[in-house]
Amino acid sequence: MNFGGSRIRLSAAVCVVLATALSACSSSSTASTTTRAEATLESATTGTFGPPTTFSPGQAAVNSSTDVYHCFLVDPHLTSDRYLVSSQFLPGVTKEVHHAIYFLIPPAQVAEARSLDASSQGKGWSCFGAPLNPSGTFDNTTWLGGWAPGPTVPRVAPKGTGISMPAGSLVVMQVHYNLLNGTTPDRSRVKITTVPAAGAHLKELETTKYVSPPDLPCPTGVTGPLCDRQASIDDLVARTGPQAKVLLNAIEGACRGDHDAAHPQITGKLVTTTCSWSVDKTEHILGATPHMHLLGQSESITLVSGSTRTMLASTDHYNFDDQTTQAAPSATIAHAGDKVEVSCTYDPTLRQELPSMRKLPARYVTWGDGSSDEMCLGTVGWVAG
Repeated sequence: MNFGGSRIRLSAAVCVVLATALSACSSSSTASTTTRAEATLESATTGTFGPPTTFSPGQAAVNSSTDVYHCFLVDPHLTSDRYLVSSQFLPGVTKEVHHAIYFLIPPAQVAEARSLDASSQGKGWSCFGAPLNPSGTFDNTTWLGGWAPGPTVPRVAPKGTGISMPAGSLVVMQVHYNLLNGTTPDRSRVKITTVPAAGAHLKELETTKYVSPPDLPCPTGVTGPLCDRQASIDDLVARTGPQAKVLLNAIEGACRGDHDAAHPQITGKLVTTTCSWSVDKTEHILGATPHMHLLGQSESITLVSGSTRTMLASTDHYNFDDQTTQAAPSATIAHAGDKVEVSCTYDPTLRQELPSMRKLPARYVTWGDGSSDEMCLGTVGWVAG
């Protein structure tokens, strides 16, 4: 998602553990239909960056996982302070790339990133966790943008906005490979366009990630060891790391007022999850991106101000292979004390029907980083109001 520096609307303790999982939730469109062509940007510089060689995701899988998260360090050669105004992720083997996010590594974190890269002789590193804390959680990195299945086109920042990139900064590409779709060597890249910060007078583009915890029991008549929720969570940890359980518990706890894992909201074969988050400052909302995985059916992201409800984004027929951002209604302003509500509906029976999943064991599906796990995420793009 091309929204810039990411924020999570949670208590400080929950923010720390949530930042990791939300690195698995990228979408590909800008937050506004008001854009400007790269050709009109004075002093703009465009470059394409990526790993020096191909990467074989099948060789990096552990504990029979069908997912790999790998981080690649790239140098955009910034000799002066600049603003990112456009970006485009260029997936290599599109059927295998579940999503990708590219993160800003400011000068203060460059040594840490180079050390991680050096440990693998410049071939990148496994990072189911945060890019600079690959087996843990929060590392205070800023999202520059990302891609999920859908249009592979330049994403231009809304007019008058950009993302700060100080001189000497690096970029980490975190790519999630879905091994259910193959293990062909990949060489994905990212293309970025920047302008000098001096004299640009741009507003900082920000994002907030609002989540709700999916808890999807095995459908009626479907059985197996992993249909037990705790057994499923134990398997999730084995596949993706111990931070997965910490993260899952944090999301469940933060959404306790709207969601009860022991009593999921089931209507027929569908399961719905909802969570509301408080806004803490005045924001001009530009747009929002729904994100689920393969069992998702519909999602809504709503701004609630007293008795007024403003739909920020809604998809009635969710398609994982066509994820886009929707522009918010013109002049949508959120004030401190307002709430953003994210609600997702799933069809767990698809796990037994989809070609890529029906050979997997039946399981109780929770929030997780894998393609066969689920998410309910609403990413909202904004500038200071």
